[in-house]
Amino acid sequence: MKIIHEPQELQRYLKEQNKTIGYVPTMGALHEGHIELIKNARKNNELVVVSIFVNPTQFLKGEDLDNYPRRDEADKKICELAGVDVIFFPTKENIYFEDEVKIEAPEVRGYVLEGATRPGHFSGVLRIVMKLLNIVKPTRAYFGKKDAQQLNLIQLMVKHYYMDIEIIPINTVREADGLARSSRNVYLSVDERKEALKISASLYAASKMISKKEFDVQTIKDEMLKILTPLKIGYVEVVNREFEPINTVEVGNTIILVEAVVGKTRLLDNIWL
Repeated sequence: MKIIHEPQELQRYLKEQNKTIGYVPTMGALHEGHIELIKNARKNNELVVVSIFVNPTQFLKGEDLDNYPRRDEADKKICELAGVDVIFFPTKENIYFEDEVKIEAPEVRGYVLEGATRPGHFSGVLRIVMKLLNIVKPTRAYFGKKDAQQLNLIQLMVKHYYMDIEIIPINTVREADGLARSSRNVYLSVDERKEALKISASLYAASKMISKKEFDVQTIKDEMLKILTPLKIGYVEVVNREFEPINTVEVGNTIILVEAVVGKTRLLDNIWL
């Protein structure tokens, strides 16, 4: 397994290999969700690249940038065991420039739901993902469905900028108790973790209602809100695959999303129906 820090060195190395590339961008603190992305990349590509970079431009003032979990040595071992060929470890200094040209999130879809809670967040996400995709130039890039809005905006960016990259969505990986895997789960105390299970429980209840032919969005949201009480809820929303709000569930074209704060930890989860 090769470890590279400089973007230009990575570009030269990958060009020399002349192989199909599966790429998994991460912020480190790798867990089973990341491993699932790597496994899919390994299955369908000749070369697997993982990047580890805690991106400062997607954190808002007062958020957990300084405290975001960093486990570089453990992450290297996980990548090695998962069959990764190259880890890209850039630094802020060799990724960003003074007075650089920037990409911005779309004015509507980038500022609803997660974007309303964290205005400017998705501009930072798209900024780093554009850079990383241009450095790696992968055949396929793998992203988790748990960050559904982020995934949608990255797909839009690739489409709108005519980028020759296939974006592969991968299903959310969950703990045995149903909690969606997240690097931020380490922040939760034992009691907070129990409270956090209300998030997946609300989504399970919504899925069960839909299986019994309840398609009215407001009825579903009302039931979810009861289950989520007393968590601090950022949003409970039902949208189609284009992230447009809907009033009636359309099976095969619906995503139900939850953002909630447990203790001091902000958690996201969703189901795709």
